[in-house]
Amino acid sequence: MRDDICTIPVSEVFEVNDGCPICRMKKTVETHIIDYIMGAAMMEPDVRIETNKKGFCREHFSDMLSHRGRLALALMIETHLDEQKKVIFDGKLFNSPIKKASKVSRLNESCFICDKIEWGMSRMIETLYRCYETEMDFRDLFNNQKMFCLPHYEMLVNNMDKKKMRNYGDAFLNNVSRITEEYLSTLTTDIKNYCKVYNYQGNKENCDWENAKDSVERSIGFLTAKNFE
Repeated sequence: MRDDICTIPVSEVFEVNDGCPICRMKKTVETHIIDYIMGAAMMEPDVRIETNKKGFCREHFSDMLSHRGRLALALMIETHLDEQKKVIFDGKLFNSPIKKASKVSRLNESCFICDKIEWGMSRMIETLYRCYETEMDFRDLFNNQKMFCLPHYEMLVNNMDKKKMRNYGDAFLNNVSRITEEYLSTLTTDIKNYCKVYNYQGNKENCDWENAKDSVERSIGFLTAKNFE
């Protein structure tokens, strides 16, 4: 799979300051890959070898099912089923039900699209660190983000290599922590206001309902990196 299928310019993700930029990055990569696999890649032999072997997780099967090009999905499923029949059930010698179930277990844990997302994201995150270290405009974009969800906050902090970010590593860590903490404070206020509105004994006079009304969805997104769009 070509690099440009799984990666996009990192700065484009940060130019849209709405929600967690890493969630946006992952969604964009995922969309690119699904469009690719449901398009011309469906007939590429090297791609079909991988999809026949790995298959797809339930979530990405669902995404592809709602995508245009149902025949492309059917053709991939056809050869994937043929492959799994041979791998799991063909060959009677030393192929006990337990061994067959073990092969199914490995299949259940594999997904072509998940693997490609992880591959693309790892390269984009490395680019993110490099851009922060070397490009002032990108640092400004990053430092002015409204939020990072907790899973991606943890990822950005734990994967940052100070040897590669000698000049701006501390600034990076301080800013991603500041942004996340400030958003958490705002979100806490919003969810409290939401609860007050539905508490008949609560004081509703100073509740900001406009910001509170979607605070449940935003809180779950912040805690889990789940996108409710």
